[in-house]
Amino acid sequence: MASERSFVSVIIPVYNDPRGIRMTLNAVTDQTCPHEAYEVLVVDNGSTDNTRDVIRRYCDRFPDLVKLLVEDEVQGPAAARNEAIDHANGSLLAFIDADMTVEETWLEDAVASMETNEWDYMGCDVEIYIEDGKDTLTAKYNQIFGFPIRKYIEEQQFSGTGCLVVRREVFDEVGNFDERLFSGEDQEFGNRVYDAGFDQHYQPAITMYHPARSSLPSLLKKHFRLGRGRAQMQRYHPERVEKPSVLNPRNYLPPHPIRFYKRVTEAASLTRHEVVLLFLIAYLKRLSATAGWAYEHFGEGEK
Repeated sequence: MASERSFVSVIIPVYNDPRGIRMTLNAVTDQTCPHEAYEVLVVDNGSTDNTRDVIRRYCDRFPDLVKLLVEDEVQGPAAARNEAIDHANGSLLAFIDADMTVEETWLEDAVASMETNEWDYMGCDVEIYIEDGKDTLTAKYNQIFGFPIRKYIEEQQFSGTGCLVVRREVFDEVGNFDERLFSGEDQEFGNRVYDAGFDQHYQPAITMYHPARSSLPSLLKKHFRLGRGRAQMQRYHPERVEKPSVLNPRNYLPPHPIRFYKRVTEAASLTRHEVVLLFLIAYLKRLSATAGWAYEHFGEGEK
């Protein structure tokens, strides 16, 4: 019985996304897992729109399940998640991002996987889907390249935080997320978990759903942020990343055309024109990440 299993804290950080948090809260409050077996901690990270009002309505509907927390001092997903970790009552902590959705058995399946296998750290599968009316080339690109969680866990020893379940004692031993990182805090935390000797597993049987980014500016903004996070990782955790170099040609060269063509044509049926445009998107994404890295590395991000 799920009620006899570990109590779970579901953690959702959010910033200026009323539609996304509504989607996610609809999903996580409609679980086969009994409400008394888990709590939902939503952390508003300084929203300036009506996001917080949306959360309060769910708190009113589910007063014993959904709780609103606020992190206004430090802007960033690491600080928001840490606020929830500090208030969590669960022996298992399940992380999901605002705008993601899950099956109604998600939580029950996650608990069963963690307990049956005695896992410490588990990353779930993430499926990128294209919303109605948003079938753009950018959305196709996002869907093709998505979130390779298996590769992250097996090759880089971390899972994206939007699909992660972790035992409480892991945080007790290795600490919380590094709030200094604008991005990449999930990798840095996962690497600490690995170094501490905890097991890490990918669970393909549990799928979580994330809408594709359909706007090119939105995609480029994300990778600018990822580039900033890479520079911050080099600053605060130089032992975990390659030595930075502004002269590294990989920062400026386009993707390998043959490998890129093989990857996209194996994943989707595309015209030659679409392949060329997707290649341009990939190149712009790389340049955006490099710009973010340079912005942070040369001091602008520290001001």
